[in-house]
Amino acid sequence: MGRLNAAMCIVLVLLAAPTGAAVRLVSLAPSVTELVFAAGAGPRLVGVSEYSDHPANARRLPRIGNAFRVDEERVIGLAPTHVLAWRTGTPPPTIERLQRLGLQVIVLDTQRLDDIAEAIDRIGALAGTEIVARRAAEEFRRELAALRPRPAVRRPVGVFVEVDDEPLYTVAADHVVNEIINRCGGRNIFSDLSGVAPVVTLESVIARDPELILVADDSITEPQRLWRRWPELRAVRNRQVIRVPGDLLTRPTPRILIGARAVCAAIAAAESTGAPR
Repeated sequence: MGRLNAAMCIVLVLLAAPTGAAVRLVSLAPSVTELVFAAGAGPRLVGVSEYSDHPANARRLPRIGNAFRVDEERVIGLAPTHVLAWRTGTPPPTIERLQRLGLQVIVLDTQRLDDIAEAIDRIGALAGTEIVARRAAEEFRRELAALRPRPAVRRPVGVFVEVDDEPLYTVAADHVVNEIINRCGGRNIFSDLSGVAPVVTLESVIARDPELILVADDSITEPQRLWRRWPELRAVRNRQVIRVPGDLLTRPTPRILIGARAVCAAIAAAESTGAPR
């Protein structure tokens, strides 16, 4: 009987160790969901947050709430081995509550472009999909290296990024979009603000008079017409109000490089338009 009990204990320990297919993941952010799929660990996902819409397979997964309101009972019912959070997007109280419930929360930090590849590698190691993850991370690093920093021909183009219009959210120095703007030869007019995505006033935008306005709010279908009400802005006068899909610019995933190329093209156009003749 002693040998049998010892054998049963060994079996239970092996079953309790989450490796490979035994790993069950819950994602607390759409960007994290994308990173999991990029790492080849999509089949390990058992629950995702609202707005997890890419890739298409993510849309069929159970929802556990959004970044600000997580259904804790729902999460527990999915029996995850790990819950994946986003450092700058998941509120600390949410993380703390899940940890108090005995859940293992892994916090991914993607404040810089280089962090995206590291997050993919980390997820791959966690889920047992290292080979796929390593390949995806290396491809991202190659494409990022090709997006070489572009020095401004003259002074850097002043850029305003509109993340949401009610209230008027933008990006500060700690947001990954700020790094993209710098790489493309621009200057984020609100890089001096603290935080990641601060609220600003229309008056402050007018006072800082950007040469380029990037609209990443997908609910605004005609941003040029919206901003036409303030013709005193250089960006409006020079028709440099450009719409960039929000999930290609504000989600730190491999697809952000598509948004980065669009930003570089927009900054180059604004620089050319605003250059003295």
